[in-house]
Amino acid sequence: MMGPYSVHFIRDVGLAFVASGVAATFGARRRNRSLAFAGAGWPFLHALFHIQIWSHRGFPLDAIAAFDFIAVIAPAFLAVTLAWRLTDYDSKPGRGLSG
Repeated sequence: MMGPYSVHFIRDVGLAFVASGVAATFGARRRNRSLAFAGAGWPFLHALFHIQIWSHRGFPLDAIAAFDFIAVIAPAFLAVTLAWRLTDYDSKPGRGLSG
């Protein structure tokens, strides 16, 4: 199911996680829902991919599924949930880009 070991690919994926983490962090700190969703996008899509792989395996409840749930799926869904619950700072009455 996985190809040969590739340092280049591992670094690419790692940088995608770093970029999404930075976007999600800035979105949360600045109370910017759009930015938080942008940051949660990559982990969420990655989690969907892992769910698809799990479905092709027949949804077994094994160590691989447990690891994927704890390390990939739950954090991604948590990030989307937190972004969804975030209230944009700029959308509050009296608060705009100018002040």
